[in-house]
Amino acid sequence: MIPRYVVDFDLDNLPRVDTDVIVIGAGIAGLFTTLKVSETKKVLMITKKSLFDSNTRYAQGGIAAVISEDDSPEFHRQDTLIAGAGLCDSAAVDVLVHEGPQGVQELVRYGTNFDEEDGQFALTKEGAHSQRRILHANGDATGFEIVRALAEKVQNDPAVELWDDHFVIDLLTEDGECRGAIVQKPDGSRVAVFGNAIILCTGGTGQLYRYTTNPEVATGDGVAMAYRAGAIIRDMEFIQFHPTSLCYPGAPRFLISEAVRGEGAYLRNIRGERFMERYHPQLELAPRDVVARAIVSEMEATKSTYVYIDITHESPDMVRHRFPTIYEYCLQYGLDLTTDWIPVAPAAHYMMGGVRTDLYGETNIKRLFACGEASSTGVHGANRLASNSLSEAIVFGQRIVDRINELPKSSRTMKLKIDLERHTLPAGTVIERRLKLQKLMVRYAGLRRDRAGLEKGLEELKRQLPIFQTALTRREELEFINLLTCAVLTTEAALSREESRGAHFREDFPIKNDDEWRKHTTLQREQGVGEEQVNYV
Repeated sequence: MIPRYVVDFDLDNLPRVDTDVIVIGAGIAGLFTTLKVSETKKVLMITKKSLFDSNTRYAQGGIAAVISEDDSPEFHRQDTLIAGAGLCDSAAVDVLVHEGPQGVQELVRYGTNFDEEDGQFALTKEGAHSQRRILHANGDATGFEIVRALAEKVQNDPAVELWDDHFVIDLLTEDGECRGAIVQKPDGSRVAVFGNAIILCTGGTGQLYRYTTNPEVATGDGVAMAYRAGAIIRDMEFIQFHPTSLCYPGAPRFLISEAVRGEGAYLRNIRGERFMERYHPQLELAPRDVVARAIVSEMEATKSTYVYIDITHESPDMVRHRFPTIYEYCLQYGLDLTTDWIPVAPAAHYMMGGVRTDLYGETNIKRLFACGEASSTGVHGANRLASNSLSEAIVFGQRIVDRINELPKSSRTMKLKIDLERHTLPAGTVIERRLKLQKLMVRYAGLRRDRAGLEKGLEELKRQLPIFQTALTRREELEFINLLTCAVLTTEAALSREESRGAHFREDFPIKNDDEWRKHTTLQREQGVGEEQVNYV
């Protein structure tokens, strides 16, 4: 079994830091909630690398919100529910679509410069959206612009203390409440931090897979430490694979935004044939899971490792203007988006599940909140609608701050000593273990799954669990045990759900089964795998 705490410590002998609110992680969730809560409280913001290392920074497409007079919250709600394949929490979706526009205005107030046309926000359309409602910045660099604006404000905020390059190891809990966390400093020493509220903004689990659009820091730390602390983890089987990441020798798996297809790009197999009509009536703008599996089927049928995305029939000026980042990036590898078909393949992109929260971002552990990709608010269901992730972070970030402002003071006295016999981990094994884990997840718990593969994958993962009995000191070791925890959770959830829905596809149960499986999977450290009804009206 995965232990409650992964390192030894004695709170009496550790340096202690007290603050009002602890925010763990950066990205739009961490930056936005930090700025909001700092209006009334002292905030300690802890990032394991820097303010600029998060998935948000790489978000190209944009942020979905009802801005146009032709659009309505009801349209946005409907699109979200359809993409979520019956597992969305309808109350959470209502919150998102009605409060999203105000959240966008807050981003503008904080200095985010969204693209405009004729004095109005420039809106585009993405897969499975019925209306143009995606705001973007600098064409295809929306995330970077949001992070730029918010990070600048955070760095100049006197109410914020910023700890870059610090690693949060475990959450400290007592009597069903979260009191703080154990943190490892850059020099390897440790400190106990205590706060009235703790917000996990730690992002997703993209590094579970060998091919991913996620940065190196996406190792599921928040989900893993919340699980160890007793939080309910929900819907971990739903991992969204982005259909179109650059697949070219020597190039990282760079995201080719869904907005490229939104602006008219075609998908072609290596024979040059458009193929999406064989898979879905919405063609290239079908939901992401459908497009990703279609691409894998075409790759298998043509014995290729990629397909092409083709926007050469659109105006070169439009392509360069609308997608400057993608255009310039591809040029570095000798690929011209305006004249060449670009080789692409699916890559792990987004985690729909996470730490279960209520409509104010609070988990089942009092004073512990989760925001952004680390959370499971119920908005995304079995398949996230494009560009809803940034909206979710600001909408629920605001609600978390509203709840924290009502919290009574915590009595922060806590004594705890963890002292277990732990043996030394052999040097140099973590990189090998991580690569082995990533390959295993691609093979057994990737885009297509079945019982035999999932059972084999789970068995191999569980063979790695003795690492928890070792003395873990380096960041890479701590990241690996978090990845291992999340890999076990994802595989267990995928094994329990005997149907195909959204981003979870079982070849041995290829049909969606609403009678038996229109419910969430839950995982809790003491209780194991469970189920929960969907709040769907």
